[in-house]
Order: sequence, then C-alpha cells, then structure tokens
Amino acid sequence: MSEKSSAAPAPMRSTNFVSAVPEGDNRTRQVCADCGFINYENPKIVVGSVCHWGDRILMCRRAINPRKGHWTLPAGFLEQHETTTAGAAREAWEEARARIEIDTLLAVYAVPRISQVQLMYRARLVSDDVSAGPESLEVGLFEFDKIPWDDLAFPSVRWALHQFQESRHLDSFAAYTNPPGETGDF
Repeated sequence: MSEKSSAAPAPMRSTNFVSAVPEGDNRTRQVCADCGFINYENPKIVVGSVCHWGDRILMCRRAINPRKGHWTLPAGFLEQHETTTAGAAREAWEEARARIEIDTLLAVYAVPRISQVQLMYRARLVSDDVSAGPESLEVGLFEFDKIPWDDLAFPSVRWALHQFQESRHLDSFAAYTNPPGETGDF
C-alpha cells in the first residue's frame, strides 16, 4: 500500500474492510479495500481521581457492570474532545455529584488485558456534599483504614489508593505506574 489516509473514509459506511498489514506497519489491521483507510483499534483511555476531604477519601459503590456492587474511585472513559482533567472532574460529578479541584497526576496504569490506559489524578473535594449519581448505588467518604478493602472493584483502585496515601503529603513526585509485576488481572 502506498500513502493511504488515516482519516475516516467518506462516507464511513464502507463494509469493504479486509485484514491486512499496511505498508510500513507490522500488525494486521482492518483496511478499507476501496480507499485505503486504516481502522486503528487503540486502547481506551480511562480518567479518574482519588478525591479527598481532609483525611477521608471519596469512594463509589458501582450501580453498573462490570463489578456492580463493588467499591471504586470516580473514573470512566474519556470522551471525544475532552481534556483528561476535565474528564476526571466530569466523572467525579457523574458518579458522586462531587465538585473537585485537580491537584496533580497521581498515576498512569496500563491494563493490557482489556486494552486500557488509566490516568488517575490526586484531587481535593471542594465540598463534602456528595451523593450517588446514576452509576453509583451509594458513595462515602472513608478514612484510609476504613476503606472496604475486600470489596474493591478493580486492582487499579487498590494501587491508586495506596499510591495516594504514599504521596498525599508530597508537593511533587513522579507519577506512579503499575506496581511491579501487576497488569490489572484479578
């Protein structure tokens, strides 16, 4: 294949996609046989935050699958044309009706099993007036030792909570990543 567009074909209704390795690439992709458009399937970006009010941390009990009924941090998929900090603030509002001020990037996690990159921020609640949004059964503000550790929804929630606790009094630090040997598998 010669120079082919990576912009969406017009119209994006083509059904003439074939599996092929595009020129200059080393992976099989879905390529439009008519116009050469390459349909890249890339990891999804998740944004969220560890939000605190004093010594308490905001947690949400999930009202949706996956892991319905388990506790998590406010987080979700980044929307088109949204900054990562705006996405984290939006997720805090949607899941816990929480207004937050982002402090800094806490961590970047890779979860290859489900093709996700997760960006977690350290944030401060503007108020402790929080309530369950449509994706949460309930929300709560927990002291670190009172967090429902045995009922967390995802491994990255545990990582973020521990890394937040480790860095909560630091003015600056390098963003954390997956703990050694951890890939997000249960």
